[in-house]
Amino acid sequence: MSEWYLRGIKKYDIARENNELPKNEASIVFWQEIQQLTKERHMNLQEITGRVRNAADEYSMINDGDSIAVGLSGGKDSATLLYALAKLREYYPKKFTLTGITISLGFESQDFSPISRMCEELKIPHELIETEIGDIVFNVRKEKNPCSLCSKMRKGALNNAAVKYSNKIALAHNKDDYIETFFMSLFYEGRLHTFSPVSYLDRTGLTQIRPLIYTDEADIIRFVRKNDIEIIKNPCPANGFSKREYIKNFIAAQSADHDNFRAKVFTAVKTLTPPK
Repeated sequence: MSEWYLRGIKKYDIARENNELPKNEASIVFWQEIQQLTKERHMNLQEITGRVRNAADEYSMINDGDSIAVGLSGGKDSATLLYALAKLREYYPKKFTLTGITISLGFESQDFSPISRMCEELKIPHELIETEIGDIVFNVRKEKNPCSLCSKMRKGALNNAAVKYSNKIALAHNKDDYIETFFMSLFYEGRLHTFSPVSYLDRTGLTQIRPLIYTDEADIIRFVRKNDIEIIKNPCPANGFSKREYIKNFIAAQSADHDNFRAKVFTAVKTLTPPK
């Protein structure tokens, strides 16, 4: 499992068995959070879906007759989003359809069959789009900071594919991503900004929605662990060594010193993207 918290849980278990402690303060905070995470209750699909519905209602994300493409990377967030939207589809008053879309970056080691099986289980069509993004970013361009270019190219490929099947595209950014993006914009760009829960994309005519905006990353991890959802390992050479990783540790350190730090920041940042 390649995602940040899931890697942390494994590292924590190994460190505990070997009686090892991290040396720097930020890491100690991180391990403390992981330890607490492993003790807390599980998260069920009904709770996740409830938060997705709250976001959909408050930001008017879903209209009757929508065809929604869901970006599926194989990670914990997109898997959770797909399960929640599939459940919401069963009873939401505004009827909508779903299509799963996966963008392959061209890494030979990636096996996307778990995504196909998940979509088949949920009776959702799945499209796998092959690209050479990984080769372009790391071998042709040899980017020192590859994440920005890779993100732009992945979004472009996803949007170009989605427009064939849908009028909306659902991305799996969660509540933590929302907060982290704010700090990344502040620290590295000098502006007060984060992504919008709903955006209209002029070039494609798609509306982009982020239904996990009210869902904590920790709750997504609990849901994935409880339901034994198979997560695809991220083969990207830059995985775990990004600016976002630094911001995650920064937020973890602040959360240790300030009560309800994440909740307070989320409330403040939300004023930047109020419902229309």
